[in-house]
Amino acid sequence: MGNRLSKIYTRTGDDGSTGLGDGARVGKDSLRVTAYGAVDEANSTIGLLLAADVPDDIRSLLTTVQHQLFDLGGELCIPGHAAIEDADIARLEQQLDHYNDDLPPLKDFILPGGGEAAARCHIARTVVRRAERESVALARVEDVRPQAVRYLNRLSDLLFVLARVLARASGHGEVLWHHERRR
Repeated sequence: MGNRLSKIYTRTGDDGSTGLGDGARVGKDSLRVTAYGAVDEANSTIGLLLAADVPDDIRSLLTTVQHQLFDLGGELCIPGHAAIEDADIARLEQQLDHYNDDLPPLKDFILPGGGEAAARCHIARTVVRRAERESVALARVEDVRPQAVRYLNRLSDLLFVLARVLARASGHGEVLWHHERRR
């Protein structure tokens, strides 16, 4: 277990820097901090989703994902640290296939919505996509394990599928984009 904070404020970041998990100090606007910050935001949006009414199986899955996102944030915060493995990505793919199997094929684009839980899931999906983009930007200049980016990519896909499932389960249904509305 890492250091426990007995005091929440330390004043060490008042100069615009923050400490990484390896003790190095970097600017709060560094690509690394931006990447793990976006992962933290993604985790928070999943927490917001879990505050809504979601089926128990999805709740259990997303709680596991929250733990993995916390691990991923740690991986990004500690250069050289490995926390997300290929098996984690494979499990996401299995869940993706499981939930997607019962959905009808997509013929139209879907707008974010479809009830409270589905809308929250769409927000989580977009924040995970941003975390993925930030991690890719970091990987262009520093070492980032490919598992981190792949995990975020699969997770955003899973959240899209779960949003579809939640929209249907709520009775609201999916909100389809009407591409011919201006004709």
